[in-house]
Amino acid sequence: MSQTRHVPVMLQRCLDLLAPALEAPGPQPPVVVDCTLGLGGHSEALLSAFPTARLIALDRDKEALRLSGERLAPYGDRATLVHAVYDELPEVLDRLGVPKVQGILFDLGVSSMQLDEADRGFAYAQDAPLDMRMDQTTGIGAAEVLNTYPPGELVRILRAYGEEKQAKRIVSAVVREREKEPFSNSARLVELIRDSLPQAAKRTGGNPAKRTFQALRIEVNGELTVLERAIPAAVRSLAVGGRIAVLSYHSLEDRLVKQVFRGAELPTEEEVAENRRAAPARLRGAQRIREEER
Repeated sequence: MSQTRHVPVMLQRCLDLLAPALEAPGPQPPVVVDCTLGLGGHSEALLSAFPTARLIALDRDKEALRLSGERLAPYGDRATLVHAVYDELPEVLDRLGVPKVQGILFDLGVSSMQLDEADRGFAYAQDAPLDMRMDQTTGIGAAEVLNTYPPGELVRILRAYGEEKQAKRIVSAVVREREKEPFSNSARLVELIRDSLPQAAKRTGGNPAKRTFQALRIEVNGELTVLERAIPAAVRSLAVGGRIAVLSYHSLEDRLVKQVFRGAELPTEEEVAENRRAAPARLRGAQRIREEER
């Protein structure tokens, strides 16, 4: 995928939100953390917009780190890239000897690279192995979840993580089919979902497989569990006056973010036209105004 075509979601608003913390004078250069590096679009913009800032960027996907490393190479030692999941931020900062940071950015969900690489199995629009792991060096893939989880657990996942009203119907079909032959590719799952849904359910909300794929992805990557730990940990890592910006893409993520801080900005029509993946985005921001009470 060409990196030049990738337009980070709500980029200018993220920069504007973080600017007061990253432009404030201080004894040391400000440190900003990109917790979800991806293809490095937000990171590159942060380094460019705030020339005195030092960047620490995390990603669990080694391919993303490799590609972003090339993209951010011109910034030299101002950028430190780390293979880590974002709930590991406190340990990463500790290891790097950074007590507090001035800015933190989260761009949640699947990166453009993962969606656009057919063989990763994230996208329901093209046939691919059912993997969906953001870090392909660890854990089990979506096919194993489908083939081995008990029916009741699959129903729970589809309902809780995909908000899928037809979870029981889909899982019954999955269990029936996996006994004939285990699932391995996305096209078969998409077809099964289409065939098992009532006509009325197929008429609304885009591709009928969307919610099931979201649920499987969240389960495979432990996304909500990680996020539940990550947001409070990130807030604790902020210096007084520091700012945090979080872009979320579905109500489950947004609910968790909302529990920590309130108020969301929605993308404009121009931002959606520039990048269709911005359509469901919610941007929430917060500023640390005092140290934690002991």
